[in-house]
Formats: sequence, structure tokens, C-alpha cells
Amino acid sequence: MDTIRKLPASDGAEWLLGGFALLRRAPLALGALGALWGLLASLVVTVGLAVPALATVLQLLVALAGPVLFAGLLWAVREVAHGRPVLPAHLLQGVHEGRMPALLTTLLPQAAAGVLLGILLLVLVGSQQLQHLAEVSQELNALAQSGQQATPEQVEALIADLPAGRILLWLLLGVVAAVGVAMTVFVSVPRILFDRREGLPAMGDSLRACLHNLPALVVFLLLTVVAMFAIYFGVLLLTVVLQLVAGPLAALWVAQLLLMAVLMPLLAGAVYTAWIRMFGGEGLAGTPASGQLEA
Repeated sequence: MDTIRKLPASDGAEWLLGGFALLRRAPLALGALGALWGLLASLVVTVGLAVPALATVLQLLVALAGPVLFAGLLWAVREVAHGRPVLPAHLLQGVHEGRMPALLTTLLPQAAAGVLLGILLLVLVGSQQLQHLAEVSQELNALAQSGQQATPEQVEALIADLPAGRILLWLLLGVVAAVGVAMTVFVSVPRILFDRREGLPAMGDSLRACLHNLPALVVFLLLTVVAMFAIYFGVLLLTVVLQLVAGPLAALWVAQLLLMAVLMPLLAGAVYTAWIRMFGGEGLAGTPASGQLEA
């Protein structure tokens, strides 16, 4: 019977350091998988822009592929941890393992949060105010495209009739919902892939584990934000150089691929480390798991 271990707040730093350590052990192999994910996403966006009628369908396919591709990165990270080679086929290992239906259920919290926030937006702000907000956004975009900068007086006049307090409340609820979704899915994928848990029980395990180790999770999130800013800044500097050599379009493509090549394996390694630290051991496939708390 699995237990959820109680970890100190400092352990959140160990999760991120574990992600960096695994990435350093196979930077090219793991980075190639992350870049391949980024390339697929970029191609889908490009096709969607070229054929607008397919944009919605393609975006849905990308969303559905997300948990499966992340499971593949987790599998590759585990191979690195065990000293085995990483293969491109690992990116679809979740499908090969027959875990795709369970992995797709991890999209349910995001869908539920989106629907709930949409309803709350209508209730708190109202359809007329939302239309007015869209008009304000269009006017500000038109000013920006014309090369003009809106003055504080113009902005104040445009937003004077908007319910600022209720919009801020909705934004706060959106942050709370995002945190709740993140906690629900944080270690649900390794529970599904390695511990053979079904989708809903795995998400319940993830939520309980995060609540039981909330200080460590907060430390991890703060350090991850800092690390992401540092990585983004480094890629941005490289992009400036690439723009001079290859032009802005090529630089944008390379920047996106580099970000995916670094960030996605890093996050996969951190999640893999957090799963081991919170649940202990290797979580062998087929082992029954109840998510019982351990003080």
C-alpha cells in the first residue's frame, strides 16, 4: 500500500534540482524529444494559420496530445535515471503502454476549470460588460497598430464604465483555479504511467500529495518561476543574435524549439523526482496504491 510521505519545505528545491540533474545526464537526447514536441506544435500552428478552418480542430488535437507527450518525456527521464538510452519512440510510450485513456482524463480538471471560470465571468461581469471590454481591447489594439500610444487619460476614459472590482475578483478566482488544477495533475501522470493507477484516482493522489506537502510545493513553484525566467532570458539573448543572422521568422522558430527542448525535459525530470520523493521507491507497475497519508 503506497503512502504519501511528508517532506520538508526545502524538498521542493530538490525536485527542481533533480530535474536539472537528469537533464544534464542526457541533454541532447532529452532536448531532442522536447524540441520534437515543440516542432509538432509549431507545425500545427502554422497549418492552422494557413487553413483557418482547421485551426480549432488542430488546437484540440494539440491539447489532447499534451498528456501523452508529457508521459513520453517522463518515460524517457526514467530511462535516463536508470542509465538506459533515450529513443524517439519513447515520446509515445504512454500509447504503447495502453495508458492513453487514463492520461487523457488529466485534461478534465482543465476543462472543468475553463467552464466554471466562463460561467463565473458571465455572472460577475455580465454579457454587456464583456462586449464593452472587447470593444475597449479592440480600440487599444487599433491605437497600438497605428503606432500611437494611449495616454493615461484615454485608458481611464475607456475603462471607466468597467466593473474593475469584479474583474479583479474573477482574475483572482482564475489564479486559484489554476493552482488547483496544477496540484491535481502535478504527479498524476507518473502515477498513471508507472504505478498503473487510473486517471481519477491518480489525480486524487496528486491533489492529496500536494496538499500534504504544500510548503515544498510552494518552494518548488517559486524556484521554477525563477528558473524559467532565467532560461527565457538566455534564449531571448540568443534570439537577438539569430535575428541578425537568419531573420526574425527563423529566430522565432529556433527560440520556441530551444525553450521546449529545455523546459519540458526539465519539468518532466522535476515531476519524476517529486513523484519518487512523495511516494517513495520506484512505484513498480501493478503495485496497488491507496494514497494513504503518512505523517
